[in-house]
Amino acid sequence: MKYLIIGSGGTGGCIAGYMTRSKKDVSVIARGKTLEALKNQGLRIMSGKHGEFTVRPKAYSWEEYSDTPDVIFICVKSYSVDEIIPFLKKISNGKTIVIPLLNVFTTGEYLQKHLNCTVTDGCIYIASNIEAPGVIKMHGDIFRIVFGVRKKEEYRENFLSIKSDLEDCHIQCHVSENIKRDALKKFSYVSPQAACGLYYNVTAGEIQKNPEIRKCFSDLISEIDSLSKAMGIDFGEDIVKRNLQILDDLLPSSSTSLQRDIEKGGKSEIQGLIYSVADMGEKYGVSLPAYNKIAEYLKEKLKNS
Repeated sequence: MKYLIIGSGGTGGCIAGYMTRSKKDVSVIARGKTLEALKNQGLRIMSGKHGEFTVRPKAYSWEEYSDTPDVIFICVKSYSVDEIIPFLKKISNGKTIVIPLLNVFTTGEYLQKHLNCTVTDGCIYIASNIEAPGVIKMHGDIFRIVFGVRKKEEYRENFLSIKSDLEDCHIQCHVSENIKRDALKKFSYVSPQAACGLYYNVTAGEIQKNPEIRKCFSDLISEIDSLSKAMGIDFGEDIVKRNLQILDDLLPSSSTSLQRDIEKGGKSEIQGLIYSVADMGEKYGVSLPAYNKIAEYLKEKLKNS
């Protein structure tokens, strides 16, 4: 199948690198210095499990790309989603499968309202960052994509072909039968870590060892667990215990992309990762004291910064 990856950062860059390395038909949309680097020097992936390698993916700007792919992975930040909708409409048709791999919950549901093709929900487990334009560093060995449809009748047989292609590239893949649960499960980790990291201005190491901050992290997870129950979603496991284990497996120096974006003073996903949780609490009538406290604090702090 013909793949397109929109976004060439830590997530999209790694998918493009691994798929190109395995000789899949994959193109990537990039811009600025990254696009220039991909065209001139190629894409360098620094990984632990598979070592360091450089590939030359087919790289295009939005204006240059004119094909119709079978599968589109969306790997941009949530604040860029509206910006890419016209491009998605232009390059997709009724057979296209769009798989958003964002940190923000319900992105697929939002995009489906604007597109006349199959839009799944999805999430990705990976720790990576941009070292320089065209250079991505992976931290740890985890590289796993989960995707699926919200309604059974939207299921496509091609999903298994996508899974097979990804696994050929050494990317773990799971086609979920309950993607709303699985996407919220991923969100139940990334959102609390981002909220704690911003509120206390700390990396993962301080959340791991500082009792006050660790309790705050646990409280935030518990609040999403309460929210999930109000939404009719059963995680089927102790989500606090699960997420604490994920936290404890991180390098102490790890931080979230939300923290890094805010430190740079640019756009951020704070609305989708933190403020939207407080909004969902109001919608579903669930008390979220920890989220409300942090949301109010951050709104005031960022307004005055």
